[in-house]
Amino acid sequence: MRRNGEPNSFRISHFARWQFLSAVFFSRKLGHAFATPNFVGGDRINRGSRGRDTRRELGPRVNRQIRIPQIRLIGETGDQVGIVETNQALTIAQRAGLDLVEVAPHARPPVCRIMDYGKYRYERGKKARKNRQSTAQLKEIRMRVRISDHDYQFKLRHAERFLTQRHKVRVAIEFFGRENAHRDLGRHLLQRIEKDLQNVGQIETRPRDEGRKLVMIFAPKSQS
Repeated sequence: MRRNGEPNSFRISHFARWQFLSAVFFSRKLGHAFATPNFVGGDRINRGSRGRDTRRELGPRVNRQIRIPQIRLIGETGDQVGIVETNQALTIAQRAGLDLVEVAPHARPPVCRIMDYGKYRYERGKKARKNRQSTAQLKEIRMRVRISDHDYQFKLRHAERFLTQRHKVRVAIEFFGRENAHRDLGRHLLQRIEKDLQNVGQIETRPRDEGRKLVMIFAPKSQS
């Protein structure tokens, strides 16, 4: 039936235009999903990574994570076994109660080693912690030439703690006003500090004048 006196051709063209606009809207909404060959039956095709290594960055691949058919195998004692099938290498590792660990993933074929992976991770973490702790720093302790005994003991404990942590300590005696006329008092104070720190530290730099300061540097005592 005609509606409002509209001809059939007008209604058909209006409906066709509506279909066209709807198709354009949904194609933009879906990122031209239906116009690209990446979709088959509404499902996106996974074409894999292109030049990217999608392997987890948490650590090397271990045991069943190694899916390449052949590897170059290094034995438990470090001997070169050669190129073997991955399943064969896994069997060897399992019989020894150890793990097959990929140590050179970019080699062709990848290089894998038989080892105790749990022990390897523990030793590597322990070494990393030791390296962080062994990074020595130069700490500074400042004192007035007329320091109270309470403040002296407080700062001395800080210096002892720094030295036991294997850090160097820069002790600076500060002079203000008329105190600059009594530099000998600062040298006596440094001698006292040297005596009190003799169990944990040793002198690296003898007292020297730096403007209004008298400076002396202590290093951790050598471990026998």
